[in-house]
Amino acid sequence: MSLTKTISLLVIMQIISTITFAQEEITVKELESHLEFLASDSLKGRLPGTDEGFIAATYINEQFQKAGLLPLGEDGFQFFEVTTSVSLEEGNYLSFNGVQVKAEEEYMPFAYSKSDEVSADIVFAGYGFEIDSDTLIWNDYQDLDVTAKWVMILRGDPEPDNTNSNYMPFSGDRDKVLAARDKGAAGVIFVSGPKWDAKDPLVSLYYDRSNSNAGIVVLHVKREIADAMLKESEKTIKQLESLLNNERMSMSFELGLTVENKTLLHYDRVRTQNVLGMVEGSDPVLKNEFIIIGAHYDHLGMGGWGSGSRMPDTIAVHNGADDNASGVAGVIEIAERLAANKDNLKRSVIAMAFGAEEMGLLGSKYFNDNPLVDKDKIIAMVNFDMIGRLNDGKVVMVGGSGTSVESEEIIKATGVDYELDLRLSPEGFGPSDHAPFYASNIPVFFINTGVHEDYHTPVDDVEFINFEGQKLVSDYSYALVYSIANRDEALTFQEAGAKEKGRRSMRFKVTLGIMPDFTATEVKGLGVGGVRQDGPAFAGGMEKGDVIVALDGKQVNDIYDYMNRLKKLEPGQIITVDVMRDGEKKVLLIQL
Repeated sequence: MSLTKTISLLVIMQIISTITFAQEEITVKELESHLEFLASDSLKGRLPGTDEGFIAATYINEQFQKAGLLPLGEDGFQFFEVTTSVSLEEGNYLSFNGVQVKAEEEYMPFAYSKSDEVSADIVFAGYGFEIDSDTLIWNDYQDLDVTAKWVMILRGDPEPDNTNSNYMPFSGDRDKVLAARDKGAAGVIFVSGPKWDAKDPLVSLYYDRSNSNAGIVVLHVKREIADAMLKESEKTIKQLESLLNNERMSMSFELGLTVENKTLLHYDRVRTQNVLGMVEGSDPVLKNEFIIIGAHYDHLGMGGWGSGSRMPDTIAVHNGADDNASGVAGVIEIAERLAANKDNLKRSVIAMAFGAEEMGLLGSKYFNDNPLVDKDKIIAMVNFDMIGRLNDGKVVMVGGSGTSVESEEIIKATGVDYELDLRLSPEGFGPSDHAPFYASNIPVFFINTGVHEDYHTPVDDVEFINFEGQKLVSDYSYALVYSIANRDEALTFQEAGAKEKGRRSMRFKVTLGIMPDFTATEVKGLGVGGVRQDGPAFAGGMEKGDVIVALDGKQVNDIYDYMNRLKKLEPGQIITVDVMRDGEKKVLLIQL
């Protein structure tokens, strides 16, 4: 770290240590102060694992402790590691017939490739299709043995300009890798035909945040390299693509060539943190029950490709004033007011600022997997994500209204004293930090003032925050939390909607009726975050917490495998589903 950077960070830390707020009421001035610090250019977008991200977390921790909250974890922090990117290690190579192919210039592994060393013969398998549907039949593997061999496959499909093509559900790279893997291939070498991509750029080593690999080596080569591999066949990729597009039939063949490769990928990991403080309740019994109020404090850093920015070609500070410094400021102020009134608070309230939400709800998922209190005693979770842009109609979205029997009544009763247009949505699942809590059968409330055109851009800045509106939303939310904390009885959890997100995709004719655990990045298989009680999985005996490792006898390593397997199944079909439960494999019989 440079001396200049060290000095600047010290100055920021000194500013943090001198800021103090201890007021009982939520004020516009305090909200402004929190926003101006958290969304300042000096914090460079609060990217997880950076010094600036830790400074933001330290600021939040300071505010919690100055308000009188009891620090949980390691003096208010819960540390965890996340994977941020993937890179090539030393030693990657690709060669054939004495030709050395240059990594990053002439070929590139896919980020989801397996790290392995493979020396094998290679076959050409057209588009890599294995389609047997009502509208299409095309099998590039018919009469072709690819066991322990490389498979060269064209990317895309024969109708690159048809957005309604029947080939689209089968044209994804991962679909084709899965088909090749099922056939016993040692690896896949993709190449882009000129109709599919005239400029022929190599794929980027883009980390998709899934931490899963395809189980075999997957490479992308330039057309000139593929043509060199095809030399003995006296064919070119351009010719083969044209034939396949015109004839619409398989034309697979052996290349008479051995290809050698070593793929070594390194996953770059950083340490980040959740921030936690507790307001202890006053009731001798109910203080052992907890309400979580939370908001994520991370954002997109400087943006760029793969960051989640909606302006990926613009490298600039993504301040994230609304997303989600506004939510964090609200949590700080609500927690401070709760602490000032803790003698009147029956249950305990834990204020949390989650890390790595933008990377896939990783902070909230980590807490759910590693709770710092008895998770069975958490009776509700209230999540704040983007509460700084209240519009003239004063519309506030409140998600999760159906996740307890009592939620809707409480939300509406609390709203009587506030001039807000409350729009209720029953679903408990959603793209923010309440989702892992809902998956743990905890009632959730998701407070949000709406998405806007500045979302995930460098334009989401403090100057556009409606602070009076943010105060109104925070005051209402305080009353909501206070009401839940002082109920005689805990909320009664119930499942509510959003357990069938897959129905939005026209690829799927069937559903198991589960909520996948998209954040279970370390699990080999697909974690089950919830099971709909009127769905096929429930009838077949599947349980929340199971890990699906096979569908209809075919291996499932991750969410991509699951989706690809699912879309090939038919309504009414009876299948076996292999799941891991408490370390043991169970085979379930399920009718779709």
